[in-house]
Amino acid sequence: MPSSRGGPVVLAAMRRAKILEEVRRTGGAKVADLTAMLGVSDMTVRRDLELLDRKGLLAKVHGGATAVETAGAIELSFEITSQREVPEKEAIAARAATLIRPGMAIAITAGSTTWTLARHLADIPDLTVVTNSLKVAEVLHAQQRPDLTVVLTGGLRTPSDGLVGPIAVQAIRSLHVDMVFMGVHGLDERAGLTTPNLMEAETNRALVDSARQLVVVADHTKWGVVALAHIAPLSAIDTLLTDDRLSEEAAEVLTEQVAEMILIPAIGEFTPALDGGPTALPRADAPAY
Repeated sequence: MPSSRGGPVVLAAMRRAKILEEVRRTGGAKVADLTAMLGVSDMTVRRDLELLDRKGLLAKVHGGATAVETAGAIELSFEITSQREVPEKEAIAARAATLIRPGMAIAITAGSTTWTLARHLADIPDLTVVTNSLKVAEVLHAQQRPDLTVVLTGGLRTPSDGLVGPIAVQAIRSLHVDMVFMGVHGLDERAGLTTPNLMEAETNRALVDSARQLVVVADHTKWGVVALAHIAPLSAIDTLLTDDRLSEEAAEVLTEQVAEMILIPAIGEFTPALDGGPTALPRADAPAY
């Protein structure tokens, strides 16, 4: 027999509508916040998120959900992005750290994957790190190392805790580094590297210009995403580190465009000291070293 007006089915529908409204308004929401807002249990919220995810109305992630329509338009907060694809980001960051040698000067952009990379730098001596990321700077400062120099650019703060704009660009243009490690919002065959933030795009272009090598760290979900502002073409990438959940079609395109692509298994499988590391795929016309 159908539920009466105000019955459990109607109440559940109203609750899910409120969840959708909140996720779409903010770009994403945590389970804990939704629980407090609705006055229901964690389990109830998680079941609602699973149902809404199956219907394609939002994207369920670890600890919450994000809006499906925000892929290229809205810059999500660090708190949301840091909960997505965590094993993949850990594996990518661990492998990226092996590219860094003692005595290098490197740059690290803002983002959750690059923040994860910063946590893997503790054992690399005599580093200079230029960053426009407050989160990266916090991680490095906490290491309390006398052999580590951290240069924070300054600038306007973004939702992902990056520092961008004219102040950041001016600081970056006066510097030269060996490598820049860049996280991106989207990777696309035609659009290249993109971000929803216009000033972040300009700041990241300055970082690319300041570096001898561009290393992009991006999990498989970034492929095919096109955001508002262009940073650089795929051909500008010297090394791309991504996880092995990338589709074969995407891998073929990227192999043709970037100088080197490294496919990495998620943490738990990645043991470079034992198996020699993940698979590196050089571009067909790239020189062999």
